[in-house]
Amino acid sequence: MLRTMTETKSSETVKLVLTLSCPDQPGIVHAVSGMVVSAGGNIIQSAQFADLDSGLFFMRVEMDVPCAHDIRSRVETLAAEFDMAWELDEIGRALRTVIMVSKEGHCLSDLLYRVRDHSIPIDVKAVVGNHPDLAPIATFYQVPFILVPVTKDNKPEAERQLLDLVAAEKVELVVLARYMQILSDKLCREMSGRIINIHHSFLPSFKGAKPYDQAHDRGVKLIGATAHYVTADLDEGPIIEQDVSRVDHTFTAIDMRKQGQDVERRVLAQAVKWHAEHRVLMNGDRTVIFR
Repeated sequence: MLRTMTETKSSETVKLVLTLSCPDQPGIVHAVSGMVVSAGGNIIQSAQFADLDSGLFFMRVEMDVPCAHDIRSRVETLAAEFDMAWELDEIGRALRTVIMVSKEGHCLSDLLYRVRDHSIPIDVKAVVGNHPDLAPIATFYQVPFILVPVTKDNKPEAERQLLDLVAAEKVELVVLARYMQILSDKLCREMSGRIINIHHSFLPSFKGAKPYDQAHDRGVKLIGATAHYVTADLDEGPIIEQDVSRVDHTFTAIDMRKQGQDVERRVLAQAVKWHAEHRVLMNGDRTVIFR
């Protein structure tokens, strides 16, 4: 798979990032390194991991090359030889992104601030909300807000609007920033590996609705948040990032919810950043993260 890259003149030097996975076997690192050198390029950074459980090999390479199109054709040849799944993109290119929200704005505000601060390489084309409450936040950051109300009767049409937006804006990533709707199996399949959700719980514990209330009822001493890719199975998608915060017997469920919002913000931001920097590779129901 090849992400869209800016057209580059052959005389210019470009910085690219290559990610790949394939059945593990001797010679992969040597072959990739040789390919870069033969193209007149230089490896800036490289990381690899061989998973003994799945038998798969994962690699992320940052490189400086004289011609993006030449290296692309060389990767295609190498991929055929080693049966690789791969992506090639310009380092730092902002991914075209849509953020979906409901009524809670802490994750949306944090993401849009980080985008304005140039700390996350995404280009937010729109904020889509099923309620109008967070439109002022999008307006403040000069991002279009699109209201798409969702009911049990119009859900297919609402999702069709989302997919039309994805196609029209060539959206590469959808972020569910406390979007309190369950996506259909069809939508999850069509955008597999391109939707990131923040769940306000340390999964796999306390799935579904009101996890802070569930945590309070169990008397937990740690609360957490989990950013994961969305799949048809609710809150079961491959996990990208998690973090926790300590609580005690004096905390009410409301106290836990307030403290948990800070965890949610930073976990979602980290997951989106890693994804946008091409540091996350899928490994079945798990992920490989090259930090």
